Order: sequence, then structure tokens, then C-alpha cells
Amino acid sequence: MSENQSLLPRQVADQYVDDLIALDPITGTYLGVRESSSRLPDYSPRGQEAVAELARTTLVRLAEAEKLPGADTDVERRCARLLRERLTAELATHEADEHLRAVGNMSTPGHSVRDIFTVTPADTEEDWAAIAERLHAVPAALGGYRESLELGLERKLFAAPRPTQTFVGQLSEWSDTDGKGRGWYEDFAAAGPDALRAELDEAARAASAALVELRDWMRDVYAPAIEGAPNTVGRERYARWARYFNGTDLDLDEAYAYGWSEFHRILGEMKQEAEKILPGAETPWVALAHLDEHGRHIEGVDEVREWLQSLMDRAIADLDGTHFELAERVRRVESRIAPPGGAAAPYYTAPSEDFSRPGRTWLPTMGQTRFPVYDLVSTWYHEGVPGHHLQLAQWAHVAENLSRYQATVGGVSANLEGWALYAERLMDELGYLTGPEERLGYLDAQMMRAARVIVDIGMHLELEIPADSPFRPGERWTPELAQEFFGAHSSRPADFVESELTRYLTIPGQAIGYKLGERAWLLGRENARARHGDAFDLKAWHMAALSQGSLGLDDLVEELSQL
Repeated sequence: MSENQSLLPRQVADQYVDDLIALDPITGTYLGVRESSSRLPDYSPRGQEAVAELARTTLVRLAEAEKLPGADTDVERRCARLLRERLTAELATHEADEHLRAVGNMSTPGHSVRDIFTVTPADTEEDWAAIAERLHAVPAALGGYRESLELGLERKLFAAPRPTQTFVGQLSEWSDTDGKGRGWYEDFAAAGPDALRAELDEAARAASAALVELRDWMRDVYAPAIEGAPNTVGRERYARWARYFNGTDLDLDEAYAYGWSEFHRILGEMKQEAEKILPGAETPWVALAHLDEHGRHIEGVDEVREWLQSLMDRAIADLDGTHFELAERVRRVESRIAPPGGAAAPYYTAPSEDFSRPGRTWLPTMGQTRFPVYDLVSTWYHEGVPGHHLQLAQWAHVAENLSRYQATVGGVSANLEGWALYAERLMDELGYLTGPEERLGYLDAQMMRAARVIVDIGMHLELEIPADSPFRPGERWTPELAQEFFGAHSSRPADFVESELTRYLTIPGQAIGYKLGERAWLLGRENARARHGDAFDLKAWHMAALSQGSLGLDDLVEELSQL
């Protein structure tokens, strides 16, 4: 302890990352730590308490570090502020025992134990030997997760029933991908080398058996035990989760009102664009349904992956040197097809710290082979370039000037998603969405993010629908009304809408960070432009903004305004 007390805040933060990786090898794999490839975390109550105790110890070390000479510089101060806010928010959810009811259609230990294999190095026989060890670790990891859920049942801390049913279905799909008893882990292990075939097959079968065991317990014990529990979390739990995902204590009623103001603004713009596509269309979504049949499409899964790759490559070529200054390793990003059985939304995985694994965008096909262009363009500006990839890859590129913590595990969801939504708007401002199909698709994506603020806050807090709403004014939100509203104001198919609403019930407070984060980025840019006047340099501002690491919304506007 005495040695650690002599560290400055950035060093305390980086020591935390090292210690966290020892407890959470999944985090290590995402960061590119090869030694993590053979292990999985302990998701039991004991294992999760060990992570919480690390956070408590680190906060003590941080308090001592802030007393040292040199701790008051901007770089140390910014890192200390982030570390304290993040660890405090994480401890708040832990001490409320949220980890004892972590069930849903995404972001659970069950998902993490599967998804990590998609980014685990698999290039050499040595890599596959580590994968075999990690596969052998799956039963213990899932067993620890079940221990936590069992303790939650004992304490009457119940997950929401609707996400629980979805998770049971996902476990069934993962454990029997072909309808003949062959599971996802067995499919994954089939790509391994012949020299390890027997070991990989044995480990994969054991992993699949563990999935089946967890599925059966979830279906036969857990789901009946929580029957009748609420699907929503209420104001107190929601506020705690909103702090965790947004890095600030939000005024939830103000945020709800902002969501409605954005809804009305975007709807007006959508009507104008829809008129160009299908004059006289009753709603913009009638015009979008017309595009589903008659608009531009990409045919084929391989073809859409290649098309998305070319879209990102073209964006990099156009934006580098004009609106960004990109290092060569930041310019590399890959388009991938997501493994089946997950949520419906596209996503991004960041590069490893040494860039040996590049940043990747992932498209869930949901069984489709025909893909409307209007639904893809702004989404890949969001997930790839200039969205998530440019921010997270730039953080990795400048990590030595920040701290490892700021560039990696200290990320605040609303900062990340806010930048990505800002990136979509930037491409519209720069004239990349000039066609009515692409622009209506962009506005539809914007509307989805505004609707998220409305329904996520509205249903969890059971707020009243305002009088000027075109949808059921005066009624109070329920998950059923939220799904109806979302479906009526989105081009997404029914299975996507179903997945989205289940997502909001799974991770309350996360989905609002897109629009609230975008608002913070736009306000920071506006303030910086006003401060500099005609001397404002958008390219310089972008690179400075992307090189300061993660910040919560408490601090983001202040820091962006000073750049």
C-alpha cells in the first residue's frame, strides 16, 4: 500500500486496470492481453465482490494520490475526476446488488462468456490451445453466474420477467444452433487446428452442456420464481443506472421533455423528406416501407459486408486531412457479420491496445439476405467512421498521453454514444446524406434515439404521455405502450422493435445516452466556436476532443467548451 500511495492519479488508474485484468480476463482480451486468452472471470458473488473491493481500495489510493505535488495538472485532474466518478457509480450498482439480477437479452455474464470468443486471438496453434483452456472454463463461469442469480432469488431481487424469457430463448439457440443438438461453442471450435481437435471438441461439448444446464435452470426454476415481478425498475433504481451509463445525475423529467422536443422536431423534417420519396404518404414510415420494397438494396450477406467495408474506407479517405488527422493504424477498421443469437442492433468492438486486432463493426443479419441502403448508411457512420471507430481507436492511439484507464475501461456510455450520434449529424452537415433515401434513413435513426429517451424514461418511471403527443395523450407509459409507440415511429421490423424494448428493460438508463450525449457534444462545439469566433478550426477541435479520453456528461461540456 505504501508504494501505491506514492503514485499520481494516472498511475493509480493504470494500476487499477492491471489489477482489474487479473480479476476479469475478458477485459484483458478486449485490451489485447494475450495472457488473458485462456481464462474467464469469476461471476459468483465472491468474484464480483472482489472487483468491488478493488474499486474501494483504488478510491482510497486515489485520495492519497491527489495530495501529491503534480496531481493538480490538467491531465492528472481529468483522470482523477473520471476514475472517481466511474468507480463510485460502479460501486453504487454493486452495493444495490444489481449484479444478483443481471438477466436480459444483452450485457449479461452469459453474453460475455460467449461473445469474448469472437475477439480471442485464433491465428496460431498456441492461440487455439488457449481457446481450449477458455472453453474448459465456461462451465465454472456460468456456474458462478448462476450462484449470483440464486442469491438474488434468496434476497428477492428479481430480474424482469420479459428479458428473462428472451434470455432463455437465446440460451436455447446458442446450445442448439442447427436444431440437432450442436451448439455455438462446437461450431466455433470447429475452425481450430486438427492437432487440437479432440481437446477442442471435448471442451466445446462441455461448454454447450453448461449452456443447456443454465437454460434449464433459468426456464424451470428462475423464470417461475420471478413470475409477476415488475418489468420496470422505478425512479430510484433508474436514477442509479442513469448515473452509471451517463456519468451525471440527470434531471430525468427535463430529459424526458427534451426527448419529446426532439421527437417533434425530427418528425417535421421526416415529413419533408418523405414527400420527396412518396408524395402524399400518410406518415414518413409509409415512405420508408415503400423503400423496403422499391428502394436501393444490397443483395447477399457477403455483399453487404463488403459494401459496408467500402463505405467506411471511403469515409476515411474523404475525412482524413480535411476534418480529422488520422494516424495510419487508426485508418484500419473491419466490417464483420455478427454471430447469430444476439440482439438485433449493430455494434462495434474497439481495437486491441497494440492494434494487432483492429476495430470492427458487426452487422446482425437476423436471417436476412436483402438489406435496404437507407437503413445502413448513417448507422455505419455511427458504428464505424467517423463514429465509434474514430473515437475509440484515437483513444488507443494516444493512450500514452492519457492513461490506460481513460483510453479503455473508463469509457462512459453516453460519451461514446453521444459522439457516434454526433458523427451521424456531422456527415449530414458535410453533405454525405444528400439523397432523400439516405437522409430519411438518417432521420429515422435520429427519431429512434429520441424515442428511446421518451420510452426508456417514460416506462420505467411510469410517466404521463403529454397532451401534445400524437400517441395516447394523457395515458401513463407501460412496456406494452412503449413497444406500440416505438413500432409506430420506426422503420424497424417487429423483431427489432421487440429486441429494442427488451434491451431497455435489460439495461435501463443506457439508451437515453445517445441523444443526451449528442446534445453535450453539440453544446461543447457551439461553446468552443463562440469562444474562438472566426478562428475556430473544426478539424483541430475534433482531434483535441477525440484525444482527451473518456468523460462523463458532468464534465464533457466543460472540457469541450475550452478546446
